[in-house]
Order: sequence, then C-alpha cells, then structure tokens
Amino acid sequence: MESKLVIYNTLTRQKERFEPLHAPNVGMYVCGPTVYGDPHLGHARPAITFDLVFRYLKHLGYKVRYVRNITDVGHLEHDADEGEDKIAKKARLEQLEPMEIAQYYTNRYHEAMDALGCLRPSIEPHATGHIIEQQELVKQILDNGFAYESNGSVYFDIEAYNKKHKYGILSGRSLENIKDASRELDGVGEKHNQADFALWKKAQPEHIMRWPSPWSDGFPGWHCECTAMGRKYLGEEFDIHGGGMDLVFPHHECEIAQAVASMGHPAVKYWMHNNMLTINGQKMGKSYNNFITLEQFFTGNHELLSKAYSPMVIRFFVLSAHYRGTVDFSDEALQAAEKGLEKLMNGIADMERVQVADKCDAETEKVVKALRQKCYDAMNDDLATPQVLSHLFEACSVVNKLTDHKATICADCLKELKDVMHTFAFDILGLQPQSAGANNAGREEAFGKVVDMVLELRAKAKANKDWATSDQIRDALAAAGFEVKDTKDGATWKLNK
Repeated sequence: MESKLVIYNTLTRQKERFEPLHAPNVGMYVCGPTVYGDPHLGHARPAITFDLVFRYLKHLGYKVRYVRNITDVGHLEHDADEGEDKIAKKARLEQLEPMEIAQYYTNRYHEAMDALGCLRPSIEPHATGHIIEQQELVKQILDNGFAYESNGSVYFDIEAYNKKHKYGILSGRSLENIKDASRELDGVGEKHNQADFALWKKAQPEHIMRWPSPWSDGFPGWHCECTAMGRKYLGEEFDIHGGGMDLVFPHHECEIAQAVASMGHPAVKYWMHNNMLTINGQKMGKSYNNFITLEQFFTGNHELLSKAYSPMVIRFFVLSAHYRGTVDFSDEALQAAEKGLEKLMNGIADMERVQVADKCDAETEKVVKALRQKCYDAMNDDLATPQVLSHLFEACSVVNKLTDHKATICADCLKELKDVMHTFAFDILGLQPQSAGANNAGREEAFGKVVDMVLELRAKAKANKDWATSDQIRDALAAAGFEVKDTKDGATWKLNK
C-alpha cells in the first residue's frame, strides 16, 4: 500500500512520508488524561487531533490499533519527582478511595469525548493495571546499567545513558542545559544528579497508593507507564506516538530514553504533537480565572462565556486551525465557529433540495470534479484541516447557487458532491449533523411554528372549499419531507428525514 500521506515528525523536525513499519497495520499510542479533575480544553485538543489521525488512517485502508492510556497513579504534582500523587491528593481532600476518584473522572472524560465525536481507542490501558510490566521495565534498565537504587527508590541515570546514547534528541535540549536548569532546585537528595528522573518511588508512610516491589513498597514513576504499555500492546517498535506539545519534555524525552535503555533501540518511528491553546491570549489556568471545563462550554456556565456551545462547535473550532498551530479560544471566536459550522451543515442539508438537470454548468462541474482531490491533497499534507474546510465551504457556495437556480448540476455530479461532502465532513473530520449548533432546539421550535402556520392556511383553504390550494400546500410539504395527516381534531405532521 503506497501512502501519499505526509506528517510532521517532531523527532526529525521535518515532514516525512508516512510509511508504516508493518503495513497495512498501524500502531498508534497517544498519551491520555491523568484522571483527577473534570476534562477541559487541554484534553479536547489532543483527543480531537488524534481522533482525526485515527479516522483518516482507517479511511485510507490501514488497520489501526489505537492505544490511549489512563494515568491513575504516579503523576506527581508539578510533573516532578516530589510532592503528592495528583489522584491521591484529590482522594484525601474528598475523603474517597483513589480509585473512586480515578473511576469518576475517567467516566467524565469518556462522556465529554463521546460528545465531541471522538471514537473510543482500540485499547485503553490503566497505569494501575500494569504495575508488573512497569517493574519489568525498571529491572531491564537497572540490569543494563542505566539506573540505580537509592533509599528504596530507583532513578534513571542520565549521565550514564548520555555516554552511550543521547538524551534530549526530541526536545533539542542538551544534557548540560538540563543539568543547569535542575541545579536551581535545592539539594540533590537521593539522586546522583538532580536531572535524573524516577522510575520507581518508595512510598512515604502517608502515601495511599503503593505496591510491593524488589526495591520497596512504592509506585512507578510517571514516565514508565507509556513505555511499558506501548511495548505491551504495540510491540518493541511501532509507528506513531502522539500527545500535546507540553509533553515533549520531559515526558516523551524520558520515554525515548527508557525505551533505548531497556531494549537498545527506540520504539517510535513518528512523534506527533498538537500545539497548545490559550484563552483570550492567556495560558489556561485556575490562577488566571480562565479555567473552563468542557461541561462549562456545553452549558455556558462560566463568566467568560456569553452562551452555551455545543460539542460540535468546539470540535469545529479545533479543526479550523492546523493541529500544529496555536489556538486561542474566546467567546467571539466560538460564535464565529458556530456560524461557520451552521453554514457547513446547512450546505450539506440543502443538497437534498437541489434539483437535478440534464447537465452541469461549466463552473459547477469544475468545482465538483476537483473537490475530492483537493480535500485529499489537504489531508495528505500533514492533516491540513483548515484547507479541507475551505474546500467544503467552496462546495457550499455551489449548493447555494443550485438551490437559488443560478446553476445546474447533473445526477452523477450531485451524487459525487454528496459523497465527498459526507465523507470529509462526517467520516473524516468527525462532525455530526445532529449537533450542528447550540441553537438547534431553538431552530427546531421555529421550524415547527412555521409548519403549523402553513397548516393553518391550509385549514382555512379547506374551510373555504378551496381544495386546489389545500392539496397544493399538502403536496409541497410532502415534497419537503413533511407527512401531513388529517384527523377529526385537525391536521398533524411529522418530518420523515
């Protein structure tokens, strides 16, 4: 299978033709959430980005195994090797078992991602379910001389690793820069070098989450889970590892080092990262009072939002920017996205009203026959979704002309237009027509009032024995998809679409 898809590889800092290790099979691992709080925009962007990758690879005919982990242990505060486990801290504050916290927020994450139209991954392993695999990884790294035990904890020896390999190849940071930055921290403590990172941490007496190991009762370091679980489910070498750009250092850098230190070679061929997002130009954070959960977007229950926005508006907005570009969320930007999504969905729906002609006019035929290839070219160029959307909007303009009888289209071209629009908008971009805007309910209500008004006019025509007008109204509604039934209490209707 020859692939025309080109993706940007963070490791090589260039676009590369996508050539799977074992075509048509593709292995993709994506870093999932640490489940200690409600899902927010920072969760939405990578989920939508790699859902797009998953959808497109499957569309191209690849058999994709998509693994996305759930971090339910080992992720300490400030992403460092000190402080409380984020889930254990939440459990202590709410006086619950850590697994209650993890399960509750895992469920909340799933509900939000389902609403955003993200397909479930093939496998969703939990860190706590793979303690043995992580311990085996630590043993291998110790046996190969790239780690050391200290007071019951095990640390990765970056200097020993750097003598044989190179630490920092993903982020571009040199070991000296990393060591200089780490010297700002007070004291080395258990570590030979402050830049060394934990593979296994001895649990303090108050630490709730702990497992027996050859070194101590403790828990795995945050970086271990992805290396261990990626290898278990995708093999010693796999195609794609994805995540947010904030994970390049230290998380993904440490993953590369762990893979090489344990196996003698890297595990991942293509590293893909989505860029960061801001809110009104600022980094999102509770200290900035701009931390907005996905539920708050869906309900409009936040002071920075003037209204509720449907999950599809959020998805459309994320896809309207390239995944490697920055995204700035604002109320105004979301309103614009809502209008754009409504325009696209209306254009797709309006194709059902287009009348077929014997032949196309030249401009319509030109646009329709070029549309599919233009969309593929954009997707194959590192998943350029803004260009795909611009091509679909161009097609919507054609649909508007057709419904206004300012253009003509033949049956074959209309079939092609419908197929391309549905394939790219629904199957690949993952947009859903039933959630085309937060004002859907209002539109449906207005729809119903108009139909009721038309039926009142029909009732008056029948009362005046104007049967021709009565039948004309009934037939026009039927042509538009409305089924009208006359009962002893008056006419009823339903939409058969």
